[in-house]
Amino acid sequence: MIQFLNTAAIAGLALSASVAMAQTVPLGANLELFDYASPVHWYEASSQGHPIRMAYLDLEPAARANGTTVVLLHGKNFCAGTWDETARGLAASGYRVIAPDQVGFCKSSKPQGYQYSFHAMADLTARLLEQAGAEKVVLVGHSTGGILAVRFALLHPERVSRVVLVNPLGLNDTLAEGVPYAGLGKLREDEANTDAASIKAYQLRTYYHGEWRPAYDRWVAMLAGQYASPDGNVVRDAQARLSDMIQTQPIEAELPQLKMPVTLIIGQRDLTAFRAGSAPPDRRAKVRTVPQAAETAAKAIPDATLIRLEALGHSPQVEAPALFLQTLNEAIGS
Repeated sequence: MIQFLNTAAIAGLALSASVAMAQTVPLGANLELFDYASPVHWYEASSQGHPIRMAYLDLEPAARANGTTVVLLHGKNFCAGTWDETARGLAASGYRVIAPDQVGFCKSSKPQGYQYSFHAMADLTARLLEQAGAEKVVLVGHSTGGILAVRFALLHPERVSRVVLVNPLGLNDTLAEGVPYAGLGKLREDEANTDAASIKAYQLRTYYHGEWRPAYDRWVAMLAGQYASPDGNVVRDAQARLSDMIQTQPIEAELPQLKMPVTLIIGQRDLTAFRAGSAPPDRRAKVRTVPQAAETAAKAIPDATLIRLEALGHSPQVEAPALFLQTLNEAIGS
């Protein structure tokens, strides 16, 4: 497993990504200038006194309908659009597929001063699904979306037939394992330095175990285009608040309460451990990565199946779409 890139590789990547940043196309804080491959639908509501507008994809079955709706929940560095190949593949198998952009992310609203929580996101997602006429669903949550999937399943167990967690965060409490708490001020400072170079370097090292493919560039351009927009500070503030939500709201202790079947699909080369790099050197190794935490989580969940994808990292749906789709189809069908 590749733990770190050598200094020359990182320097070369930073230089090339810096050049790319100079060419980054501003896409708007709500990705107004970035098109998803499928039509975008809208859910409008009120939350915490703010008007909320959530974008979502809604794909009808492209084959004989099997009566099941699959809801795809994205991670922090991802959007509904990142699920495109997975969504179209599931639709081709007869599923209806809904993929929302959560509040604070991508094409959805980013209200000033909003208090982000997985409870609030689960509530908005439940209301969106009601508007869309989706009753009992299969939840598929990737990364941060994995925490949301568990929270939704705990709050609305009657509406969830199965949960699939794809390299989810929140399976371990990283603060308890030694990561120091970062206040909003620190998180905003970190976001001020986010650009195409830092996004690509982080994903190369942590998600894709040092192996980059041109197909990933589209998703770097999507994220960097938000930050590079004239209203990019709206994105930076939202992302800082979302990071605070992630670090303070793990779901490790509540996993035994899940009453439906749960499948964990885990790319084993994933090095993600939320903010572990800020832990003191003597504690850093004690902060578990996603694959390490998944081993314990699978034992804590009453009805759990753990599927290990040995050659893949944090985003198997991006890295190996065909293999991931086959694995997901089998997990849902089981």
